[in-house]
Amino acid sequence: MLKKNIIFDLDGTLIDTEKLYRKYWPMALADYGYELSDERALMLRSLGRPFAPAQFKEWYGQDFDYDLVRKRRKEYVEGHIEKHGVELRPGVIELLDYLKEKNITTAIATATDLERTTKYLEMTGINGRFEQIICATMVKRGKPAPDIYEYVCSKLNALPSDCYAVEDAPNGVKSAYTAGLNVIFVPDQAPSDEELRKMLFAEVERIDLIKQFF
Repeated sequence: MLKKNIIFDLDGTLIDTEKLYRKYWPMALADYGYELSDERALMLRSLGRPFAPAQFKEWYGQDFDYDLVRKRRKEYVEGHIEKHGVELRPGVIELLDYLKEKNITTAIATATDLERTTKYLEMTGINGRFEQIICATMVKRGKPAPDIYEYVCSKLNALPSDCYAVEDAPNGVKSAYTAGLNVIFVPDQAPSDEELRKMLFAEVERIDLIKQFF
């Protein structure tokens, strides 16, 4: 049995919010006269700076105001969460309890900023369970670049090869894999494909099934 460090993505992995970005990116864009297909919405999962702004400019032109539209998307998401709350994905509490019993170090590497991350962790009752919380705003490049995973490993004083990343989206998988971590994929909005599976240590249907590896 392995006893290592486990680093979790937040949106779509620990909390059930990835579906909100899939829904509200197209709505925010529509408010400014743009269309976004569902296929493209899926491509945006865990896509950080500078990659996200560049992707939108590739789709809509160099004069596209990424910050303006992103602000509208954030308003939609926050409005939804204020009204409906935010839920954990199935199996999260079971897994976190198990890892605590095994004295396995846990951390978070997320594209969400620290203020919202803290808010979501408090709302779902899992604040205080992680050794480190690292946000993409703390590094130069977001996912799929390896920066965020390299940084969280350094904060844990751990080799990437001694760490496991738990991700739900291709951009997050690529980030962790490039940084040298062992990647466990828990599909959320879309299944893995052949290219993604080459980067994986394992794939499980539900997050608490990760217990079998530790």
